[in-house]
Amino acid sequence: MFPGSHELLVEQNAELDRSQLPRMSNEYELLQSEMSNDLVPVNETEELKVAENLADTRRYCRPWTRDFLQDLSHAFYEVFHSPLQVNSLVRTADQQRILQRHNRFAAPAAGDTASTHLAGVSVDLSRRGLSNTQYQWIRAYLQPLQQKGLVNPIEERQPVLHVVVFEKYSDKYSEKDAPAKSNSEASEPTESDVAGIAGSQP
Repeated sequence: MFPGSHELLVEQNAELDRSQLPRMSNEYELLQSEMSNDLVPVNETEELKVAENLADTRRYCRPWTRDFLQDLSHAFYEVFHSPLQVNSLVRTADQQRILQRHNRFAAPAAGDTASTHLAGVSVDLSRRGLSNTQYQWIRAYLQPLQQKGLVNPIEERQPVLHVVVFEKYSDKYSEKDAPAKSNSEASEPTESDVAGIAGSQP
């Protein structure tokens, strides 16, 4: 339902360029982005789990990607009373090059088809342990968001669902808040281990 392609990676990177989102080249840039809150932490809850082999410094993403994760995992938990698991979030170009050496399907670390993980906008959700009913529910949840251009999911060869979340996803919250504002003027692996990262590609 959500196939990947060279053209799709080019489109995704073009959108990130239009948003002027930098990619993380190395550990220094990653830590700087985390300290400045350009990247925000993804914490475990009863609704959302994080793979044990994902290092603490890799449990970060853009604010709107975290909003998406919280919305999806909450909706999923409301229906199935079980959590979703995140396998991968932000990566550095250095880390992506290591992944490329061990996974021929991995996206490159630079260029017009570079991995969107480098910008901190992507998340890999584990498909392991999901029933067919649960997975079809996730597909149905993502379809309208994809049609609105808010997310771009890819079903990978590995058992993960790779989802790019665009900055306009945060507009959902602005739209929700708009009526209230207008009506209230008067009252106003570690992932550095090859084994840990080989399961995720773009």
